[in-house]
Amino acid sequence: MYFSLVVSVLIFTVLIALVKEKHKGTVALGGILVNVALSSIPAISVLQGNSYAETVWGGNVFGDISISIDGLSAWFILLSNFTMTTGILYGRQYLKKYTGQPANLSLHYISYVLNQAALTGVFFFQHGLAFLCTWELLALSAFILVIFENGRMETLKAGINYLIQSHISIIFLTLGFIWVYTSTGSFDFEAIREYNAGGKPEAGLLLFLTFFIGFAIKAGFVPFHTWLPHAHPAAPSHVSGIMSGVIIKVGIYGILRMLMLINGNYLVLGYIILILSLVSGIYGVMLAIIQHNIKKLLAYHSIENIGIIGIWIGIGAIGTGLGHPFMAYAGYTGALLHTLNHSLFKSLLFYSTGNVYQATHSVHIEHMGGLIKRMPRTAFLFLLAALAICGFPPFNGFISEFIIFSGLYGAISSHHVPAAVIILAIGGLALIGGLALLCFTKAFGIIFLGTERHQQAGLAREVPQAMLYPGYLVSLLIILIGLFPGPFVSLLQDTAGALSGSLPASHTGLTDVMQHISFSVWGLILLIAVLFTVRQAVTSRRTARLQPTWGCGYTAATPSMQYTASSFVRSYSKLIRSLVITNKARDEIKEIIPVPLSAETHYYDKLEKGLIDWPARNLKGFLGRFKFLQNGSVQFYVLYGVVFIAIGIAIPLIISAMQYLMQMLKQL
Repeated sequence: MYFSLVVSVLIFTVLIALVKEKHKGTVALGGILVNVALSSIPAISVLQGNSYAETVWGGNVFGDISISIDGLSAWFILLSNFTMTTGILYGRQYLKKYTGQPANLSLHYISYVLNQAALTGVFFFQHGLAFLCTWELLALSAFILVIFENGRMETLKAGINYLIQSHISIIFLTLGFIWVYTSTGSFDFEAIREYNAGGKPEAGLLLFLTFFIGFAIKAGFVPFHTWLPHAHPAAPSHVSGIMSGVIIKVGIYGILRMLMLINGNYLVLGYIILILSLVSGIYGVMLAIIQHNIKKLLAYHSIENIGIIGIWIGIGAIGTGLGHPFMAYAGYTGALLHTLNHSLFKSLLFYSTGNVYQATHSVHIEHMGGLIKRMPRTAFLFLLAALAICGFPPFNGFISEFIIFSGLYGAISSHHVPAAVIILAIGGLALIGGLALLCFTKAFGIIFLGTERHQQAGLAREVPQAMLYPGYLVSLLIILIGLFPGPFVSLLQDTAGALSGSLPASHTGLTDVMQHISFSVWGLILLIAVLFTVRQAVTSRRTARLQPTWGCGYTAATPSMQYTASSFVRSYSKLIRSLVITNKARDEIKEIIPVPLSAETHYYDKLEKGLIDWPARNLKGFLGRFKFLQNGSVQFYVLYGVVFIAIGIAIPLIISAMQYLMQMLKQL
């Protein structure tokens, strides 16, 4: 199967480069579908209780390189395959606006196919070197996807920022694998378990933290998140969808994989993950609320949801450490299910945002308004995804959140679980949920309700049906998980058991309760629909009279009388002013006769300024002191080469002379 996947990637890479521009998207879609089929078949078989392992390269100096699929790998393979498929379905329609760029489109589609193959490789390989190679391919292909619009300086900066931080992630992962190799002589994943089995608990904790930092950078945990709010807005919308829906999830996969392999102090590991995840979740949603760029808003929500997933992982690890099976099971099951759920509703949000961008040519929330009348289907998809991400029943976000809250409330009766853990987790999740509701109320209200604030919004039209079909497909799965959570939770039973080390006596009651709640809410929705239909039938025969209403002294409402995105959250923005850098730009009154004035407020992440901007500025200043070396003189450049060669010759001679002197001194 592995070699079939490699051959498929090579064939479709060549085909994409050779076919005409209008067929490149179709060929890329064919390549993705073939690769998805090749990887999904063994993954589905594993989730049905079978096993799968294959040696792809044996007898080398670093040991056999094999691929192995367990429940954890299979789950991530399937969810990534679904989102990558909807991404290419949407992307080939989205990129039709970019005609006349055959070379750029070829590189983009080839990178998309390679990215999907690299994702599969990350989930397949159980060997450190092979894992790092596919991780590098994943980073490089994602970088090329991000910089599709490479004519813009902001896009290039965002892509380079992502590439640099991705390689910092690779450095930490490489250190972790080298650490294990120096102790065990093997790069196989099982060597991590063997190393930790006979080692000290402190060594296991440090090894886990080394891997955790590498995976946390890719996932976007605070304070390793600074690449994410720039890469998502710079990338095309379908790339933003797969980055948020899938690519950052490989960091979650890596953390869960290390928890399965490293037999450390799960209680300490759980506390570390829980605290960092709480900070990530709260900080991400707090900064999302004040964003004016819709894609940047969604990017910060990715940080928030990574924090939510991390909270559940932390609860699962704490439950394992305390010997509380249901708490551990609920934590890991909620984390795995929410990984899928976030992949669905976040990709749908980005696809909907892409529709808005192509209709209005803007991602600035303040330039929109009233789009629900011009783009009703896109508005429906955005609203459904917004309700799901806020955790409302009967959608999928509610299911995963209900699982973790059930686990936390179930732990209250246990005397072994500290009350501080339960209070922190429940309070943090409740705060995140409330802030997310405020954020998406602002986003949907300002973008789709009211009247247009800008000429482009007034000219917007609904996108073609082909751009809506991927959103319908994602919406269908969002609703199915909300209606019938049982089958999806059952698929995770063995994986959650492998992570927690045990399973609770029964979990069927939990899924039954969730399903009853979903059915009840859908019943309420249907009842409202029936009443609305009856009302329409009764009132349709009546004659409607149109009369002007009192305008409160105004002859007509104007767009400027509406809430803006800033005024909607003005009270909130005052509360978090100390956490952000506020930049205001406003026109000054210079004439006696009034003229139109404008004012804009932009917020900047203080953590990014401290972690990225300040070190980069100082490094640039330090390197600037050596500009005199690059003086444009050919003679100096030749001299540099001669000096370098002389140093290269001198160093071995000096070392040999020192060794000779040491031998002479020993003889004396």
